[in-house]
Amino acid sequence: MSPPSPQATGIRKLSLSFTLIALACLFFADTSIITTNPWGEVGNIGQGLITPSFTSPSTLLTSLMNTLAFALIGVVFAALLGMVLAHFFEWRVVRISCAFIRSIHELFWALIFLQVFGLSTLTGLLAIIIPYTGIFAKVYAEILEESDQTALQRLPIATSRWSSHLYARLMPAWPQLVHYTQYRLECGIRSSSVLGFVGLPTLGFHLESFFKQGYYSEAAGVLYLFIAVIALMRFWAKKRYLLPLLVIAFIWLPFQVSVDTDLLYRFFSHDILPAPLRQEGPLTMGSWSQTLDWCILLFKDQILVGSWNTLLLTQIALVGSGITALLLYPLISPLFFTQRKRTVGHLFLITLRSIPELIFAFVILLITGPSMIPAIIALSLHNGAIIAHLIGRYTEVIKLRADSPTHGNRYAYEVTPRIYKPFLAFLFYRWEVILRESAILGILGIQTLGFFIDSAFEEFRFDRALFLILVTALLNILVDSFSRSIRSKLRLSTSPEAQ
Repeated sequence: MSPPSPQATGIRKLSLSFTLIALACLFFADTSIITTNPWGEVGNIGQGLITPSFTSPSTLLTSLMNTLAFALIGVVFAALLGMVLAHFFEWRVVRISCAFIRSIHELFWALIFLQVFGLSTLTGLLAIIIPYTGIFAKVYAEILEESDQTALQRLPIATSRWSSHLYARLMPAWPQLVHYTQYRLECGIRSSSVLGFVGLPTLGFHLESFFKQGYYSEAAGVLYLFIAVIALMRFWAKKRYLLPLLVIAFIWLPFQVSVDTDLLYRFFSHDILPAPLRQEGPLTMGSWSQTLDWCILLFKDQILVGSWNTLLLTQIALVGSGITALLLYPLISPLFFTQRKRTVGHLFLITLRSIPELIFAFVILLITGPSMIPAIIALSLHNGAIIAHLIGRYTEVIKLRADSPTHGNRYAYEVTPRIYKPFLAFLFYRWEVILRESAILGILGIQTLGFFIDSAFEEFRFDRALFLILVTALLNILVDSFSRSIRSKLRLSTSPEAQ
């Protein structure tokens, strides 16, 4: 028997290391349950889930239309901008800019624009367009780079840059680009819904309101409507419907925006500046010294604690997502279940991945109280379901031997080892996403960076909020860079091994 390859050894060590780190983080994490009657709350929520109520259908329909309109317009504009930036993605300034804008969660962007444009259509659209542009640019560039380069290599030397991009790079990668854009539209619908947590009139607004008031039947009705929209995307989100839906979205959303130029100028020239720098006349050495003290105090009181809790939650949720994915992918694999059973598995995974982490965590929070438990469960189930769906589909191309083992042995010794590299690649692709979500879940009371950012906005301390957002972005960029380094070193690819 030949010894394992260096790559296989590296993958084993990586998996073991991250598992041990997550266990260590779990030891330091706040996992207390502080509600007086958690099982009673479970019963109330369960009763609501089995007795959904669709009160005020017109209001729900309006919120649904708002949710879809924000998502459609935001994703389409972001996709167009992302495609342009992908063409120049080899430029360092483009890569850095895209890394920065995508590292800030949509909800943070919404909180920023809320101070300038209020609860307007522009706030919601910019909150989706800006981070999604960075995401599209990165992923489109990677798809174009990994596609067949034969046509590009055979072009005449005199071919213009744009012609070679359009005919030799874009066309071979077009199916993958379309597939990813459709997936990103699903993400856009979730993001649009979550914007309701800051007051925008999407489905998330009603979900939060109903759950907070204990109207669980009404909340269940909204939740089921949202899941149905995601589950039926294969029917309504077809390419031939895109243009009519986009036109309807533009007609539906109100675009009247009243901008107070004085307020806008004050926000960018005064409010977001560190407090010691807000003074009339030239800046002095004393002002800069006070600013340094301001930064150090903010670091000690909030950044250190927020970053520590954000990273703790991220590492636990990362491994939790991996375990969830490995447990759930057989539900949709033809190597384990019949078509009828796989249909049930698909519905289960669709339900888990359709519910945004913020909403998922908010529901669990009602049961357990404000600790890391809701965030860990929500992040693990949501991201695990996404990865399980992707690698479950990859098993469709695996060809088994005639003497292949069955049942548990097939799972442990035949299939899982062959999808493990793509599984790890997807897991590390989700790492920066999990970090962004870990930060934003702080608005539910967990002391991640998002907790302090939300508190700063509530106190109108926009200088603190912006500084904390920049720290969150930097942390996200560092994790993304580390993730790319790991994938490159171990040659982790999302391509299946069809053997």
